[in-house]
Amino acid sequence: MTALTLLVKASNLGQVKQIDELLKTQFEELDVEVKVLTNSANRWVQVSLSGEDEAIATSYINKEIGTCPTNLENAKNYPVLKGYISKLDLNKQELIVDVGIFEPKIILATVPLACLQAQLVDGRKVDLKKIAEVYGLAERSPLSIKPLSLIAQEGDVLQAELSVEQVEKLHGWQQSLLDRLIILGASKETIENVLERTRLNRDVIGIETMGMFEHALTCKLGTDAAGLVSMVGRYLRNSVFVVFNAKKSLSFLGEQGLTL
Repeated sequence: MTALTLLVKASNLGQVKQIDELLKTQFEELDVEVKVLTNSANRWVQVSLSGEDEAIATSYINKEIGTCPTNLENAKNYPVLKGYISKLDLNKQELIVDVGIFEPKIILATVPLACLQAQLVDGRKVDLKKIAEVYGLAERSPLSIKPLSLIAQEGDVLQAELSVEQVEKLHGWQQSLLDRLIILGASKETIENVLERTRLNRDVIGIETMGMFEHALTCKLGTDAAGLVSMVGRYLRNSVFVVFNAKKSLSFLGEQGLTL
């Protein structure tokens, strides 16, 4: 039997069921039994695979979905860790990121303000709240980070910075001049159905998958992402919405005397 922790968090049983159905559909031609459950440690989704084809199923999951390191020793094999923002700590001025390390205890990653300032605003003294607002960083959002060092405090903390890929993505969003509506807590299929129902697919040119239940809607030029929230919100009541306004983001950089 193979046990894996998916690079997915589920906030309700409905999402667990969706994952279960997805995997069983993908593996219906394989000799493998799949069991899906949630880990009480921060809602990570775990699966167990058993059968002659469990190696094939494991390979698919690693490639198409991704897995968590679960412990610190395994994390050393990940040059880049993917996780979810669990808190914007405005007191300590740092991002707290859950990267799926919970055995034998939970270890969270922190991205200090100094790293965010160096990577996103050319070292300018901008506070965490403003950086988060400008770049659409919010709790429950997926984030890719590069581990730097382990710091022993009251609890072990993995210090990190944003990965090169994450920084490039955020800058790419700015340069596109297109608004994005980030939806946290809904599958792509559900979002597509809502866009069709509301006919907002005419205002959205693409859906970028950030995680299994996290997506960014790329708006057409001239479409205000904030204006879409009330229209899709009535159908996605359990979701969280984050607006990324490319023009305001670039305008802020201009005020700081910065260019990308």
